[in-house]
Amino acid sequence: MTEPERTAGGAPAEGRVLAGPTLTVAAVARRLGVAPATLRTWDRRYGVGPSEHSAGSHRRYSPADVHRLEVMRRLTLDGVTPAEAARVALTTAPPSLPTPGDGRALGEGTHEARGSGGRVVALPGADPAVRGLARAAMALDSPAAARIVREHLDRFGTSWTWDQLLVPVLVGVGDRWESTGTGVDVEHVLSEAVLSALHSAGAERPTPVNPRPVLLAGTPSEQHTLPLHVLARALGERRVGSRVLGARVPAEALADAVRRSGACAVFLWAHRYEEVPPDPFGHVPVTRPAATIVVGGPGWQQPLPDAVCQVDSLSEAVEVLTRSALG
Repeated sequence: MTEPERTAGGAPAEGRVLAGPTLTVAAVARRLGVAPATLRTWDRRYGVGPSEHSAGSHRRYSPADVHRLEVMRRLTLDGVTPAEAARVALTTAPPSLPTPGDGRALGEGTHEARGSGGRVVALPGADPAVRGLARAAMALDSPAAARIVREHLDRFGTSWTWDQLLVPVLVGVGDRWESTGTGVDVEHVLSEAVLSALHSAGAERPTPVNPRPVLLAGTPSEQHTLPLHVLARALGERRVGSRVLGARVPAEALADAVRRSGACAVFLWAHRYEEVPPDPFGHVPVTRPAATIVVGGPGWQQPLPDAVCQVDSLSEAVEVLTRSALG
């Protein structure tokens, strides 16, 4: 895929970036439903923050900055890691005003194809596979969507498929929802198709070589499981066996699972900072050798114990957990 062509100032070459009032950190945080500390973390770690800052003044977000943050927020809610979501957000063109003579009325969705009636996902510069998956999702054709994902998993592996095929379509579907208010059904069909493909692609996987499994779980209030299943398959490609405990795993249940399985590592996912309990590790038993604790997702904003490893991408999670399982 190619990035939108941009001018020297960073704006899309076609059309002018939508002008509007700038917002404070607190105002943007309320709009997105995140903590101000989360916005500061996204700015410090990933560069997704205010594009302009005058000395001696408070940092304020332009409409283009807010648009990028909305893309990042939506992707993290869909299970994309913050580092991957930031990469996409920083290369996503913000809404633009029409240039003279282009015939587009103000307020018309900038993400919809002309004359489409709102039935397509606009994916400028996307390759045919990405467009094909988007068309299948929009048609609510679960078998076709699952087949496309499965073929790419078998051919290119999990990390490549997640980054190059799935994330662009998730962005497109999210942009469509933002501009039209529709598409929840499309997102659900796409998620189910991905899960189906993850469980069926490459049925004859290598036998795991780690005697002690890796446990993958959501925090007690976490409802999203897609990242856990994606990670499980990526680990399987490294011959690392794992167990997906699923969403909303109580601390006591996680502790019991560690005891009974003798897990070598535990991965906890949280996509919203409000859902992370104050002490999510207090019940994890001390085993011999000790299980490595790894956390992922944008929900981990509070200080973590020194023994806890925080990862920012799928590939980093795979590397850390593989070392724990096989090292």
